[in-house]
Amino acid sequence: MGTTAKEEMARFWEKNIKSNRPLSPHVTIYKWSLPMAMSITHRGTGVALSLGVSLFGLAALLLPEQFPHYLAMVKSLSLGPALIYSAKFALAFPFSYHTWNGIRHLV
Repeated sequence: MGTTAKEEMARFWEKNIKSNRPLSPHVTIYKWSLPMAMSITHRGTGVALSLGVSLFGLAALLLPEQFPHYLAMVKSLSLGPALIYSAKFALAFPFSYHTWNGIRHLV
């Protein structure tokens, strides 16, 4: 009769410990490169965009007032231009980076 999966895994880890092998290739093994960083950033902006769109849609469904009401509320806070431009950049950067990096990848 064959071995069970548990026995196979025990034998595998025993062999790895005896031969002093690393557990798996880890990020510290690789030399960081620009394409690697761009790929990670592309995935991060994709996740951020999908979460942002999902939360915005959920808010549109669940909040009691319409969008102009909340926009007027933000305008009434009288935030400084530095904060406004920072917020605009934080919203525009993931979208533009993800779009242009996707086009670069397709080309």
